[in-house]
Amino acid sequence: MKHEKISKGFSKPKKSKNNFLKCPSCEKGKLSKGKIKKYLYGEYLGEYPVEKCNKCGESFLDSSAVKKIEEKAKQKGLWGLGFETKITKTGNSLAVRIPKKIADHMKVKDGKSVYVHPGKNRIIIDL
Repeated sequence: MKHEKISKGFSKPKKSKNNFLKCPSCEKGKLSKGKIKKYLYGEYLGEYPVEKCNKCGESFLDSSAVKKIEEKAKQKGLWGLGFETKITKTGNSLAVRIPKKIADHMKVKDGKSVYVHPGKNRIIIDL
């Protein structure tokens, strides 16, 4: 059975002495079946079956669950909304360009007021 970690790609779990699947991340824990709620950009995509490690807590989705998550994200118009952009100088301030695809999805128009504040390693723009 293949397992996928979205952040680390594919890995094959190993069986331990008592026939439980061994965690491919920590190689100490045992995997058990569970469910996980998945979100993308703060939007709920549903609940999906996973195998979760009892030691490190890492969760592994199988390839069919990953396909369902991708389909749901595409249905909601979220797929492909992540972009890299440049910070530019405007007068004494800095400006961030918002790609058209994100602006259209979030219904942001020129002249709209937003609230900007710092987060941990983030700049947050609240509409």
